[in-house]
Amino acid sequence: MIDRRVVEEIKYRNDIRDVISQYVTLKRAGSNYNGLCPFHSEKTPSFTVFTAGEGNFYCFGCGAGGDVVTFVMRAENLDYPSALEFLAKRAGIDIPEDSAKSQGEVSRTRVMDMNREAARFFHATLVSGNYPEALSYLRDKRAFPPALIRHFGLGFAPNEWGSLVKHLKSKHFSEEEMIAANLAAKSAKGTVYDVFRNRIIVPILDINGNVVAFGGRVMDDSKPKYLNSTDTPAFKKRRTLFALNFAKDLCAERMILCEGYMDVIALHGAGFSNAIATLGTAITEEHARLMKRYTKEVVICYDADEAGQRAADKAFSLLSEVGLETKILKVEGAKDPDEYIKKYGAGKFKLLLEGSRTRFDFKLGSILEKHDITVPLEKIRAADEAAELIAGFYSAVERDIYIDTAARKLSVPTDTLKADVQQKIRSRQKKENKEELRRVMSESAGYGNRTNPDYVRNPAAASAEETILGLILYSPELLGGIEASGELREETFQTEFNRRVFAAIRAIYNDHQTLEEGLLSERFTPEEMGRIIGMKVRRTALTNNGEDVLKECIARLQNARTKGNNIEDIEDILGAKRRKQNE
Repeated sequence: MIDRRVVEEIKYRNDIRDVISQYVTLKRAGSNYNGLCPFHSEKTPSFTVFTAGEGNFYCFGCGAGGDVVTFVMRAENLDYPSALEFLAKRAGIDIPEDSAKSQGEVSRTRVMDMNREAARFFHATLVSGNYPEALSYLRDKRAFPPALIRHFGLGFAPNEWGSLVKHLKSKHFSEEEMIAANLAAKSAKGTVYDVFRNRIIVPILDINGNVVAFGGRVMDDSKPKYLNSTDTPAFKKRRTLFALNFAKDLCAERMILCEGYMDVIALHGAGFSNAIATLGTAITEEHARLMKRYTKEVVICYDADEAGQRAADKAFSLLSEVGLETKILKVEGAKDPDEYIKKYGAGKFKLLLEGSRTRFDFKLGSILEKHDITVPLEKIRAADEAAELIAGFYSAVERDIYIDTAARKLSVPTDTLKADVQQKIRSRQKKENKEELRRVMSESAGYGNRTNPDYVRNPAAASAEETILGLILYSPELLGGIEASGELREETFQTEFNRRVFAAIRAIYNDHQTLEEGLLSERFTPEEMGRIIGMKVRRTALTNNGEDVLKECIARLQNARTKGNNIEDIEDILGAKRRKQNE
């Protein structure tokens, strides 16, 4: 474990509002700050940063919550020690290596150190002159000049089983560390070997310029064409964007989203340094929210084949949900941007970029291409698909403009198409209202509660438990009376999660004679911390948080425990009745 004094210094030097402001645009709301939640898509702010005390955050929409460490764990997809390392680096604090990881684990810092050494090895191998076919592939076939190769740190993994393993051992990295970093693997016979062999190597850097992973591409038609690092302590592909470290300062107005890193490198070489790509995975919500932090508009530049266009449609939806203006670039006369630039040059690509289409134009064009609107039945189908498309846009102004455009191209009355759109909107709202009602009822009953699955077995007792815990978190001084009276013990709690929370709160209070909420982050996952902070936040909206409420809830909990009237008991009774009837 990291020394407690070091942890306190890290948190003290990383003000929660300052840290979160790097991810979320915050606006003052009284003594707190509000913004759009970075952990789910929303158009109305439900994310609040509470600056009083140790400082916490809570989203009233998705339930995410915790302190500055929990936030970084969620935002950067890190475990607790790695999140502390991240914040320590931000504040210029050194953490002793031995204390930065649990026994048997490899720290994020260690993996990045190893990746940096591996990147140097791969690049040195490429430029050594011993593998001319690799340099020829990059310089001749790909037309990457030496400056571009250096800029991206491109390298080559020789067709050998242990060259990288041998090199990393000479730098005092263990086989276990290499395996954890996905640079090596172990065979069934126990031999440790290089993961990347006979491939062009592309280092993948995070936003701060650290080497977090690698991509490898073959130089011929062998399969798989691309081989990317799996998730490691330093790398989560669901929220990593290739070349964002270069593009982040050049994409405030527009970002170009490509399918692969070779397209991105080619675009950067042609002067389009605002290009980025996802890594071996389809675009995710995390990717979309990450892009939102750096740009206003995204131009999707995927391959022209059917798979590329399907992926573009998914990207449209995710990027629009986070509030990004999104367009699509249709690459004609080439299979991808790299080939287009080689054929027609950067100037023509720039003109193509300026002519990129909105999602509506792209989708309406597809509808019109699919249907022969000179045939009445086909026109009806096209008009129905156009109405469905337009109904999916949030802005009423956008819808009106698109209705006029679609009506003109379909040669149908504007009022008629508008009526169809309104009908589609009503149907959608009715469906969404039903789903929301079902979700609220399910949550109220405790169904689908992954944090506290025992909730559904006795919601009355679980509700009383959460009120008790919320009161203690809101007014820690209440713990003194509880400890003195002995009226509330761990075994009184009927749900395992709430029992763990109470035990952790008691332990922290007894050790420190105060309740430091930050210490809970060491013991609970980010999802669990969201549930815990939610208990406290709900009390802040109420006026009566005194001992009378606490005693009432303790009595309710003890009564529920004595009666044992939970779902398990009811199921036993019903089972006995069924057995008697069968007899």
